[in-house]
Amino acid sequence: MDNRISTGGTIAVHAGFILVCALVAATGGLANSYGLTSWYPALVKPFFNPPNWVFGPVWTVLYVMIAVAGARYVLSPARDKEPVLALYTTQLALNAAWSWVFFYGQAKGAAIAVIVALWFAILGTIVYGWTKDRLASFLLIPYLAWVSYATLLNVALWRLNG
Repeated sequence: MDNRISTGGTIAVHAGFILVCALVAATGGLANSYGLTSWYPALVKPFFNPPNWVFGPVWTVLYVMIAVAGARYVLSPARDKEPVLALYTTQLALNAAWSWVFFYGQAKGAAIAVIVALWFAILGTIVYGWTKDRLASFLLIPYLAWVSYATLLNVALWRLNG
């Protein structure tokens, strides 16, 4: 059986992943809009808190990389891709959930639990995906680094604001 996907199919898979990541971003953005208007600006910020304008460009690049990685895992000829795809799906769900817990729910402590779970889901995706598609796993490393930074930021905001 020939498992190759046509060029049109490859483009469709990539487009599908970009669409899914755009929906995750939009869902998170909706949640962010609730907290960014009054709650978040009033929080005491740590010295390493970036200006708000940094988040949009960083997340845009990361979501494109996340989408390409997901498409590459799906298109990989490797066998037994279910664990990496399950972890990939989990990290997307946790990514969206964090914004709702932190910004909409204003639950800084609970958001730490979500972001730590997100961190492990990303790491698991990288590790389990390594044998499926190394470039896809490499594409997720900046995402893991940013979520590591965001975890420190979340913890600092929780500590500084009770």
